Amino acid sequence: MPRFYVPSGICHSVAFSLPDTTARHVQVLRYQPGELIELFDGLGTVYQAEITAMGKKNVDVLICGSESVTLESPLAITLLQSVSSSERMDMTIQKAVELGVTLIQPVLTERSSQRLSGERALKKLERWQDIAIGACEQCGRTMVPEIRPVVDLANALAGLTTDDLKLLMSLCRPQALNEFAQPQAVTLLIGPEGGLSNAEEELAIRYGFAAISLGPRVLRTETASLAAIAALQVLWGDFRR
Repeated sequence: MPRFYVPSGICHSVAFSLPDTTARHVQVLRYQPGELIELFDGLGTVYQAEITAMGKKNVDVLICGSESVTLESPLAITLLQSVSSSERMDMTIQKAVELGVTLIQPVLTERSSQRLSGERALKKLERWQDIAIGACEQCGRTMVPEIRPVVDLANALAGLTTDDLKLLMSLCRPQALNEFAQPQAVTLLIGPEGGLSNAEEELAIRYGFAAISLGPRVLRTETASLAAIAALQVLWGDFRR
């Protein structure tokens, strides 16, 4: 059954019109009145809905039932991802959501290939949130991960308030992942194309980050993020089920 995201407040009504973006998606896929679709609110509730009317600009639905569904990993992963070039950043966010991250914090570092601020940063944030929603629609997740506004690395590190296991990808005296005890949550810091500077690595270590490596090869930023998330899920998350 096709799945579509709708904001949680809309589903409080039994019958309603789909948001414009979702309605266009349904129309493009040529669904007709009487057909069933699945809606999810991004907070863990899934709704079965019947299409009741199809207009040129609107699609009306009737809620037939609902249930709470979670496909979340037992390991909460926060990704501090240095902002990379547009296509690489888009792919990193899409695949990280599919792999089960809980939260993504884009950060600006010395070697970040994009310098985002103001209106441009807000537009990027909206795009990344749309990518996260689309990834959830595709992979079956019912909880949409939070993507926070872009901040510089120093502010991102200063804003960490949890006792998560904190890891950064580095070739400087790294440890193997299996040397760490089982955590409940992990904060993972990934540098940009060109990597974090020595000063940035030292700053992260002062905030409690430990260096890790996934082998002797130097990985691109998008490869490093996704490989590390997958490794975390294999060791401590839902890949080991």
